[in-house]
Amino acid sequence: MPTAVVILAEGFEEIEAVTQIDVLRRAGVQVTIAGLAGKVAKGAHQIAISTDLPLSELNFAPDLVVLPGGLPGSENLGNSREVVELLKKQNAAGRWIGAICAAPAYAPVKAGILEGKKATCYPSFESRFGPGTTAVKERVVADQNVVTSMGPGTSLDFALTLVEKLVGADKAKELRAGMLVG
Repeated sequence: MPTAVVILAEGFEEIEAVTQIDVLRRAGVQVTIAGLAGKVAKGAHQIAISTDLPLSELNFAPDLVVLPGGLPGSENLGNSREVVELLKKQNAAGRWIGAICAAPAYAPVKAGILEGKKATCYPSFESRFGPGTTAVKERVVADQNVVTSMGPGTSLDFALTLVEKLVGADKAKELRAGMLVG
């Protein structure tokens, strides 16, 4: 069974986090919710979500690491040495990384994992990408082992792309039909 870790930092975008957790679990992925600040993380809209463990206790290399966006959540992810190091290891091993909304413009940039790749993010954050990253205005962009997406309204497309990459196109198509995603 494929594994994924969704990292929640205080101020995460709730739609982007819960959509990824839900859709990945529907696809049969073993999802671990890791928190930067303990057993409960509060989102940008004051919705609190229980985590499975603190990120510091993560003791396996997941097939996928997902970074929800939101502010100040994306900034908090980017300011975490632990998150940046995890992304570097994940990238070096060629394992999947997903980031949505403002998140691609913080920790992935600090980790240097977008260099030489195409990526997208919430439109006002593209200027944070380094000169080695090609910013594109598409709902979801997959380049090598990194999948990025624009924001809350693209969450389902992002989740289904992650399913396609991790589990396969047939499962993504099945979920798309079952959830009535256009």
